[in-house]
Amino acid sequence: MTIAQSVRQPVWHEQLCESLSASDEAAKKLVAGLSEEQLNWQPAPGKWSVGQCLEHLCITNEAYLPAISAALKQKPDAPVETIVPGWFGGWFIRSFIEPSPQTKRAPAPSKIRPTARVGLSVLERFLSNNRSCREVVLAAQRKDVNRIRFWNPIIKGIRFTVGTGLEIIVGHERRHLQQAGRARDYADFPY
Repeated sequence: MTIAQSVRQPVWHEQLCESLSASDEAAKKLVAGLSEEQLNWQPAPGKWSVGQCLEHLCITNEAYLPAISAALKQKPDAPVETIVPGWFGGWFIRSFIEPSPQTKRAPAPSKIRPTARVGLSVLERFLSNNRSCREVVLAAQRKDVNRIRFWNPIIKGIRFTVGTGLEIIVGHERRHLQQAGRARDYADFPY
């Protein structure tokens, strides 16, 4: 057995791909049977509709994925077993990304705010983005995602590791799919 054969392949990429697939299924269920009017129904002024939640995720992922992909280019192979966010990345995920009672609410930066009206094609856009994200995850599995950094394309002046960026994408999807679910479950939702 060679040294390369004895190195365990990282499993973090499988977990991220499973989370993306779960997000795909959640999004399909949220949009199933909705008219464009229902997709755009807002529970209250200033609250996002199901469609706006999905569009926000699309816009965010469309900003993050090219930045992460570019950071991976021509980096040597050096796989790691787990993603270990640094102190700032870990704090950012806990504070603003992962859905939990401790997550801080902050308005979305203007670059990633959804439009007022969203078409039914937002679901296919979301699913397409997640296919692209899985491709990036698979490319990243051979790299040291805990050391390769990229500039955050949304908040200037901040750099994250590729691993942190991928964790942000997955956690951000969970958060806003839950938000979309609450919008659809709202008592006044027009069924």
